Amino acid sequence: MLGAPLDIDDPRLRDDRLIERLSTQIGPWLARYFRADVRGLENLPAGAALLVGNHSGGMATPDSFTLGAAICARHGVAHVPYGLAHQAAIKAPGINPLLVRLGGVRACHENAGKVFALGRKVLVYPGGDVDAYRPWGRRDQVVFGGRRGYIRLALRHGVPVVPVVSDGGHAVFRVLSDGRRLARWLRVDRTFRLKVLPVTLSVPWGLTVGPVMPLPPPVRITTVLLPPVAFDRAGAQAAADDAYVAACAQRVEGLMQATLARLAAERRG
Repeated sequence: MLGAPLDIDDPRLRDDRLIERLSTQIGPWLARYFRADVRGLENLPAGAALLVGNHSGGMATPDSFTLGAAICARHGVAHVPYGLAHQAAIKAPGINPLLVRLGGVRACHENAGKVFALGRKVLVYPGGDVDAYRPWGRRDQVVFGGRRGYIRLALRHGVPVVPVVSDGGHAVFRVLSDGRRLARWLRVDRTFRLKVLPVTLSVPWGLTVGPVMPLPPPVRITTVLLPPVAFDRAGAQAAADDAYVAACAQRVEGLMQATLARLAAERRG
């Protein structure tokens, strides 16, 4: 993982051979460990698309890796999406070279546009930290926090949205509190662009305050790719229409929440 820092705004630095090798060598092991069940792979369209997922597991995000490996096995490495990553994560010393080579780019509309121009796909988690660290009692909810930039991005570039819903990944730890008030009080929302400062219980760290990388237990992860959502309008004008953006977001998030509720009910038996 160590190496000289790589440009977090250049999608050309992605290493498809590395992704293919890791998917082949590690992907099957991850699938067994997490009992991964990835459904709806036939719904992945050809060409550019925006995959929109719910974010679970904090820094671990095991469902991102099981999803990528499954897509690589079914459709080939060219269809594995790039990932829009929080600047603090993708710039972190040591892991930056690996994340960039795996297709991570700094989360912004400009970088997503670069990927779309290559005819490739982008994976985004609109809820970011507020979704990844939602309290345990909200684990079966899609928490985007009113963030609709992903809809504006899809409309501006005229790409379909593929909702990706995962269940189980949030069980890699227990989020006792998302610590939003603490984050505001300590001003980490301004310093690090983090809206939460979670209180979590995890292995091997025990009780901690702030983001940590847990050692994920072998929880069962189920992921569903829903059929692409196409909108009847596109372009800059549509992306600037707040009412239309809100309606599109409600449509996508409604589909995702209904799917997550179904998966949660399936998990409970």
